[in-house]
Amino acid sequence: MIRAFFAALALVALASCSPKNLNEPPPDLGDFALGHNIVVASKMQKGPVSRYATEDEWVNALKSAVDDRFGRYDGDKLYHFGISVEGYMLAPKGVPLVYTPKSALIINVTIWDDARNRKLNSKPFQLTAFEDTNEDSLVIGSGWGRTKQQQLDGLSYNAIYAIEKWLLENHQNYQWFVPGGSPSEPPEKEGPVVAGGQ
Repeated sequence: MIRAFFAALALVALASCSPKNLNEPPPDLGDFALGHNIVVASKMQKGPVSRYATEDEWVNALKSAVDDRFGRYDGDKLYHFGISVEGYMLAPKGVPLVYTPKSALIINVTIWDDARNRKLNSKPFQLTAFEDTNEDSLVIGSGWGRTKQQQLDGLSYNAIYAIEKWLLENHQNYQWFVPGGSPSEPPEKEGPVVAGGQ
């Protein structure tokens, strides 16, 4: 699945979506408070022609993005994050108008309810995050205008923003973070969530 994704990636052109400003008050996530923030990248696959990034670089970027977004919540119960980096593509310098590769990140996510001592999702939730696009990146590719660290940070931001939206959906539909509630597990989604830019 990951190999097929990377093979098709060079053909994908994506529009950006609006950012969620971290300076704004966070949306309602009930009794949610961030507990452990665990990220592993030991089994990640690097896409073809991608810039190289170390495990530590991905772990640090994603942990920072989780802290920035979910550290804003001050609920009464702890929920732990387990994130695994499955694959990535950090766009190198391309050929303007001919080959403009896009950066992307694939992660698996598991949320653990500390009080109930169990996972909220029994199977890891997989999502694919793409970098944001602008006129320059569409024409010449982000490898020209962005450093590797900027690509890492942008993809991590978009991935964690997508997790927040996923948690909000499940909180509203399945009562994941309702005090005293009994959360149920949502039906498994078909295919990965695609998260675009900041």
